Amino acid sequence: MAGSSLVLSDDSTLSQIDRHLYKLEGFLALLSGLAVFSLMIMAVFSVGGRNFLNAPLPGYVDWIEQAMPLIAFMGIAYAQRDGGHIRMDMLVGALKGRTLYLVEFITTLAVLILMVLLVWGTWAHFSRSFDFGSPIWSRDSSMDIAIPLWPAKLLAPVAFGVLCLRLVLQLWAYMRAFIRNDATPVAVPLVADAATQAAMEAEAVSGNEN
Repeated sequence: MAGSSLVLSDDSTLSQIDRHLYKLEGFLALLSGLAVFSLMIMAVFSVGGRNFLNAPLPGYVDWIEQAMPLIAFMGIAYAQRDGGHIRMDMLVGALKGRTLYLVEFITTLAVLILMVLLVWGTWAHFSRSFDFGSPIWSRDSSMDIAIPLWPAKLLAPVAFGVLCLRLVLQLWAYMRAFIRNDATPVAVPLVADAATQAAMEAEAVSGNEN
């Protein structure tokens, strides 16, 4: 279903970068969805093996732990681009023009600062786990079947790094819109009114039926 936000595009460099980054974000979101689907398949094998063969899938909990960063983090930049995260749309929707762009710039900058700190922290967490001199390049592993943990720990700074790129792009877009006082800024999620949202949802449904 369509969300309550829409993102406009044009032929500007900003919009072109936005579209290219969106492809990467969509790919990461696809990986997140595939991780969810894979866990569903693994759950069927584990439960089926337990009930019919008295042999559940070895290391099922370990694989769940490995997949959690994929599920939790890899789609956050995609959601940020489309305005899918929780927002105070009633408040934001009441603002117009440069006031709106200034508020959006300040809040986006605050989120960017937080995410840069999280990239730094999660990268340090990954570095403590990764070691070229250790077996399978790992200083630690899962409890059951000894899966190296560094690949899962690497996913967090990668996902947060992509989100930082998205936030920088949105800061550029809001600053550009503020300076030019654009009525329809590009590369940022705009709050859609009820009629536009209904049209977006109808288009999404009709597109799924074709």
